[in-house]
Amino acid sequence: MEGNDPKKIIEEVKKKMSKAVEVTKKEFQNIRTGRASIALVEGIQVDYYNTPTPLKGLANISTPDAKTIAIHPWDPSVINEIERAILKSGLGLTPINDGKIVRMQIPPLTAERREELTKLVKKVAEEGRVSVRNARHEAIEYVKKLEKAKTMPEDISHTSQKEIQKVTDSFIAQIDEALKHKETEIHEI
Repeated sequence: MEGNDPKKIIEEVKKKMSKAVEVTKKEFQNIRTGRASIALVEGIQVDYYNTPTPLKGLANISTPDAKTIAIHPWDPSVINEIERAILKSGLGLTPINDGKIVRMQIPPLTAERREELTKLVKKVAEEGRVSVRNARHEAIEYVKKLEKAKTMPEDISHTSQKEIQKVTDSFIAQIDEALKHKETEIHEI
């Protein structure tokens, strides 16, 4: 952090917290539930002429129904590489290749797997909250340092600290909301 303008400090802390929320939501997308989602596979790296390429750059990915992911490669010669990349991805999905389209059926979740996923999403959410709190801590320490160095008046320092806390609460609430949504998704199917 730099400068002693409270607005700039708060904007900077908002950017850091926003990034933490974004990362947390992205992590949630990568956690497989019982519902088909293109987010599960679009980032898989496929060896395309010896160049690792994200699957979404090689094919049209769709979900024809709640339990199926369909991948239509633009270049049919890469279909076997797509299949290999999915098997290596560790998603636990078995691709079915008919020569033109790769399909995957999303298996239903067992009660035990639902509990494991619930623990995992709670852990991801907590990591997100910790990142937000670290940004808060860094900003508040910076404001206190400015106050101590007499480059920021005491009343502005206290107001800034309260504002930083409000911003923190708002970003924590966003993570909690995303967690609640993901838990509902895990247990509804």
